[in-house]
Amino acid sequence: MKQVSDRHSEWFVPKFGPRRFRVAIGLLFLPYTGMVLSFAVIGSVLADEIHRVRLAAIVLVYFLGLGIAAHALDALGGKGVKPWGNAFSRKKLWLLAMGSLVSAYGLASYFMILYVPLLWVIAVLEGFFVFAYNLEWFKGKFHTDGWFAFSWGFLPVLAGYIMQTNRLSVGVLIVGCSTSLFSLIEIKISRPYKELKRGSHLLSGYEAQLIERYEIILKSVSIGVCLLGVGLVYWRLIG
Repeated sequence: MKQVSDRHSEWFVPKFGPRRFRVAIGLLFLPYTGMVLSFAVIGSVLADEIHRVRLAAIVLVYFLGLGIAAHALDALGGKGVKPWGNAFSRKKLWLLAMGSLVSAYGLASYFMILYVPLLWVIAVLEGFFVFAYNLEWFKGKFHTDGWFAFSWGFLPVLAGYIMQTNRLSVGVLIVGCSTSLFSLIEIKISRPYKELKRGSHLLSGYEAQLIERYEIILKSVSIGVCLLGVGLVYWRLIG
């Protein structure tokens, strides 16, 4: 029998450093944020010509908008569940979320106004989901695995491609469908894994085995997607 308490013990949270540091890194959900950034990269490298500044910009936009803002809002909108305890007050989480969103949209607006107006469509959709999903608006109607896969699996690929080309293609839509399935796997496994990890009860041997299996799947999917993104960038820009 093994006892666990909350999300502080999950595999992506550092096992070293002060508690506030560990929580701050945990709040970013770096492996899963890395998946979304990789999806944006994958969409970008599908373009015939790659603008490196735009590639860096879309990665930074998603890091600010998802990695920081969306996860801060998620910590606010969990219906009373506080996976990171009291490390951050509601005021700090709101300031973190709003500051990151303003920065993300400020950066994106520069490119949307001057070069890629089609990106406004993605920006509006992602802006809606960052609130509707994470704060569980409309009685949680959009807080589902399907909408998660659409908003953080499908749309980032389109955003990356549009950032480079200001258009869409059949190919990038197909790739977007594939990345949405990776996101669906991640969220389907993450939910039961999360419940087991943050439970205050004693785990049976079978439940401990489940945690181990879930963790292997989550690590494989997130690290695999990140390596794919890095490999494609190396192939297109360096190799």
